[in-house]
Parts: sequence; C-alpha cells; structure tokens
Amino acid sequence: MHKIHCVTMRLTLCAAALALAALSAPAAEENEGRLIAILRSDSPRAEKALTCKRLAVYGSKEAVPALAALLPDSELTSWARIALEAIPGPEADAALREAAGKVKGLVLVGVVNSIGVRRDAAAVDTLAGLLATTDAEVASAAAAALGAIGNAPAAALLTRALSGAPAAVRPAVGEGCVLCAESLLAAGKKDDAVKLYDAVRTSAGMPKQRVVDATRGAILARQADGVPLLAAQLASADKAMFALGLTVAREMPGAGVTAALAAALEGTPPERQALLLMALADRDDPSMLPAILQAAKSGSKPVKLAAMGVLNRVGNASCVPLLLDAAVQADADVAQAARTALEGLPGKDADADLAARLGTAAGPMRAILIELAGRRRITAAVPALIKAADDPDAGVRAAALTALGLTIGPADLGFLIARATAPRNAEDGEPAERALLAACIRMPDREACAAQLTDALWDMPVSTKSTVLKKRRESAGNWVWVSVSPRSTLLEILGAMGGAKALATMVEAAKDDDAELQDTAIRMLGQWLTTDAAPALLELARTASSPQNQARALQGYLRIARDFDLPEPQRAEMCAAALRAAKRDEERKLALDIMVKHPSIDMLRAAVEAAKIPALKDDAGAAAMAMAQKVGGDSVDVRALLAQVGREPMKVEIVKAEYGAGATFKDVTAALARHARGFPLIVLPSPSYNASFGGDPVPGVVKQLKIKYRIDGKEGEVSLQEDAPVLLPVPK
Repeated sequence: MHKIHCVTMRLTLCAAALALAALSAPAAEENEGRLIAILRSDSPRAEKALTCKRLAVYGSKEAVPALAALLPDSELTSWARIALEAIPGPEADAALREAAGKVKGLVLVGVVNSIGVRRDAAAVDTLAGLLATTDAEVASAAAAALGAIGNAPAAALLTRALSGAPAAVRPAVGEGCVLCAESLLAAGKKDDAVKLYDAVRTSAGMPKQRVVDATRGAILARQADGVPLLAAQLASADKAMFALGLTVAREMPGAGVTAALAAALEGTPPERQALLLMALADRDDPSMLPAILQAAKSGSKPVKLAAMGVLNRVGNASCVPLLLDAAVQADADVAQAARTALEGLPGKDADADLAARLGTAAGPMRAILIELAGRRRITAAVPALIKAADDPDAGVRAAALTALGLTIGPADLGFLIARATAPRNAEDGEPAERALLAACIRMPDREACAAQLTDALWDMPVSTKSTVLKKRRESAGNWVWVSVSPRSTLLEILGAMGGAKALATMVEAAKDDDAELQDTAIRMLGQWLTTDAAPALLELARTASSPQNQARALQGYLRIARDFDLPEPQRAEMCAAALRAAKRDEERKLALDIMVKHPSIDMLRAAVEAAKIPALKDDAGAAAMAMAQKVGGDSVDVRALLAQVGREPMKVEIVKAEYGAGATFKDVTAALARHARGFPLIVLPSPSYNASFGGDPVPGVVKQLKIKYRIDGKEGEVSLQEDAPVLLPVPK
C-alpha cells in the first residue's frame, strides 16, 4: 500500500509542477489567494476538499498554514496532504513534522505517509519515536517512511528495529530496510547496501516476500561476488527462492552467472533442468551453448526436449550434427523436437552445412535434409534437390519437388514448369504442380514469372495432353474426375497468381480455339480476386463461343458486382450491363437480387429499365419496391421511378401485429410499424422474425405473424408463415 501511495503522489507532484509552470506568476498568485480564503472560510467540506486539490497545482508556501490547519480533521486530512505533498519548500515539510507530534491513529498514519512521499530527512528523529510506538499501523508507516528517506541515519534506525520490532511491524521494517538499501546502492554505498540486504534476508520471522526482495538485492549489489549466493538459490529446495534465482540469472551479466546455471543442471530434477535451460538460453551468452548441447545429448527425455526447444533460437551450425542424429532416432517426440530445432536454427552457416550434407546423404537422413532445405529456404540446395527429383523413390521425388517449390529461383523455374506439365512419372504430376504454384506465388517479380508461364503455355503444342486427373465440381454441384491438359494446368497457376500479365493471358486463352483452354480460362476469370477481370467477363458473356461459357462468364461478372467493395454507381452500372448481356431470365433475376442487396437510387433506375422487359416486369417491380423501402420512398426521385414501374407509394398503417403460435402471441405492432415505409412490402432488419422482433416467443414451434393494417385507408388482414417476406396484399 505504501508503494502504491508513493507512486500516486509522485504522479500528482509531477502533474502539479507542470500545471503550475504553465501559469503566469500573477495568475498563480491570484488563484492561490482565492483558494486559501476558501479554506479559512465556513465553506462546505466538499468545496474545501476540491480546493485542496487545486492547491496541489496553484499552491506555494503561502498556502501551507491553511492546509496544515486541516491536517487534524479526519475528513479533510487526506485532501490537505495531497496539496502539502506537492508544494515545494521546507515549509510543507515542517508542517507535516509538526502535525506528526499532535495527531493520532489513522490521521497520523496518513501524515507519516506524506513525510515518506516528501523524503524529508529532517523527520528522521520524529519517525524514530513513532517507530517505537505501540500502535502497529503508525510504527509500520514510520518504517516505510524511513525506507523512503533512505539515508544512513534512517538505515541505522531500521537495522536496529529488525530484531526488536513486534511481529506485526516487522514486515514494514523489512520493506523499509530494502528501500533504504536501494537508496544506499544508488548513492554508491555498495557495502552498506549489502549489509542491509543481508540483515533483512537473515532476520528471523521476516515474511517470505521481504526475504525474496532482500536476497535479490543482496545478489545484484554484490555484482560478480554475488554469484555464489545466486548459485545457492538455484540449488534451494524452496520454490520461491529457486524462482528468484532464475529471475536474477536473467538480470546479471557475466560468464560466472552462466557457469552457475550450467553447474545447477547437475543432479537437478528434470523439471528444474528445463527451467534452467530456458534461463541459460535467455542470457544471450555464447558460453551457455555447450551446457545446452550436453543436455540435448545425454539428458532425460524431458530435458532433451527442453534443450532442443531452445536451440532453435540460440544454437548455431555447431549444433547440426547432434540434432541430425536426434532427428533419426526411434523416439518420435525427440525426433520431431530435433527437426523443429534444425528448422529454426539461426545462421547462414547452418544453411551451408545442411546443403553440403544433402549432396552425399542417403536413406532417412536424406529425406530429413530435403525437408529442411525446403523449410529453411536454402537456395544453395537447389542443385541437389533437382537431382533428388529423379530419385527412384517416389517419396523422395515428391519431397524434393515440394522443397524446390520453396527454394527455386526464376533461373530454374523452367525445371518445375517442365515437371508440372510433363512429369516423368505419373505420380509426380500433382506434387510438381503444387511446387510450381508455391514457387510462382512467392517470386518477388510476379509479372516476370507470369511471363515465363505464358511463354511456356503458348510454346506447348495444342495436341499435348496430360494423363493427370483432377477433381472438378460440375454446375449441378457434383464432383467428377477429369483429365486436364498441361496448358490448363499453367492457366490455373496463372489464375492463382493474379496480376496484369496473368489476366491478359487468361483473356487470350478464353478466346482460344481449344475448348478445354476456353473452359479453364473462363472458370479462372470467374474466380478472379480483383475487379479488373470484370470488363473481360462482360465481353465474354456477350461473345463467348458457347452459351454455357457465356453464362459462366456472366456469373463471374455478377460475383464481382455482388461481393466486391465498389462505388455504388459502378455497381449499379455493372448490374445494368449484366441485364443487357443476359440471355436467360434466371441470370436477369440474379442481377435483380444483387440490386436489392445493394440498394441505391442508381440501382433503382436500373430496376426500372429491367421492368421494361415483359418477362421481368413483376420481379423488377418487386425489386424496385424493396429498394425503395430501404433507401426511403419519400423523395421525389424515388416516387417518380416507382411510378414508372406502376408502383406508387401508399399510406401504410400497422393497426395490430402479433407473432407467435397457439395461445402464445407477442405484440409486435410497434416493431413492425417502425419499418413500414409507404409500400406493401416491409423489409425487416433481419430475415429472421425472431431477430427482428426481439426473441422467440414459442421456441421449437413454427410461428405465424398476424397483421391487421390499412393501406390508403382501406383495411386488410394477413397471416404469414414464420420468416416469410412481409408483403401486405393491397385491399380492393
């Protein structure tokens, strides 16, 4: 509590000083005089309390007498102390010292705390008397204040009190001693600080936390000479002291600390060894590496796992042999930990070592090195990986291709293009294609990469066919296996890459004479992840060689209009263009659905145009009504547009609306009326009645919405099934 109080008051002091500095001298004096007058008046206590707070900003020595007069007042003493702690000069110190000789109990505790905040060295004698009082709270506050003062006389008083203080006061005396020791150490009095720390940590009956604090200070104050004391904590059976040792070991510099941690590993339980290994790793000291390697080599399984767990951030190339041996061990946990450590092992030297070993490795070791070459992105391993791609073992070939996808550069990309489009073994086609895709996506110059793929695509004979089978989803939603040509494979990779060159190639392929190439290109354009594919899709919707491809292109175009973040005028123009390009009513209705999803005046105009198509008149009119409902049907533009589709705004009144089932119905008249906009179609905030009406009145039962209403003065009534569109029949 004392430390929190000190921090709070220091912040108050800083804020007060800054605010006071911002004021002109005359303004500060004028404010201070007015505030002092309030304290001396019969003003209410609440006003005096706020005045004390203001004097923390504006007050000077002139305000001290008025504030001191409030110190004995149990209700205002804390407020007065706020100001006295902030006011500079000896006058405030003297006022607090004087009050300490007059007040009692909790008021005295507060005054002593304030003396500690101000670190008033002249108050040591006053505090000495209070330290010996029989009031434990006062004595504890005096001990803490002496600790805050922190000079030699205060230290002497606290040292004597360590052995003679009552049990209730001893924790505060210990805290005061630790604070004093910190001040002495900061003043360069190292030996005095060490003595005080030692006195606290060896004092009988001292609370554990004070012992921990003092032991930490004693180790750090001794500097290099504190290593034996640190080692004693690392060997301690007490969990708190062991934890302290781990913490201090991370704070202290020097090879001696590293040696102490390494020595503590010997004969320590595995769970402690793991903690010691982590502390070693956190020291960023190269001398700790041999101890960690030894633990990884000969420790118990938990210790090995812990050691390998830190090697991936503190190890170097010297760790490679041991970790590779562990990576092929029968114990799956140890092997996986070793592989993880090898993957994260820092340094280019480790890359060079692993790449050199790959050229001569065989069996399981070769498989591990291939995987590591990919995961570590070791470009120097590319020649060895290319060689491994022709290994007799299909698993090795697949691993090598995967690694090449993560390491190969533009100069060797042709190798993966060839393997993906003309695999030497049928089973290599899929891993080669995945590798090519991974390589192309990570290339720094994607446009140049796309150019390589494009050149390979057009250089390939049209007759080239592949035996690779891929799963494709039919328009009906079924999955089927189809044979895919290598040119289509390259198109799919270009589609995944995106970019200007890939888009241009895709558009060209969509117009090619090869039906499969057309199909693939239009499918990829329909999945394009940027809006720049929209113009090409619209053109293909008009000109593609088959009705099927025209429909697919239009669907892709409408996907962009529906799902992408677009300016509303552009989205409306896209929907209007889709309506003009559509060959079937289903496609036109899809465009109308998008309009309703993104309502605006521009969309309303497009719906009005669509209503001129006889087959779409009703659907376009309904869409126009729904949009008018959302955008507000009272404007002149909306009324004029609705008139063109034969839908005039009406006066819609909800007389009564109930939602429920059986004998349980909830009145939702007000909720429904809020969403009526002058049209027989009412659009609710959610498709779910339960969400729109604030809950489910009859859970687990299909409900009805019963509505009594008037449209242009004529009464009507309708009952709707749960979640049906709220369309009110117009009374005749």
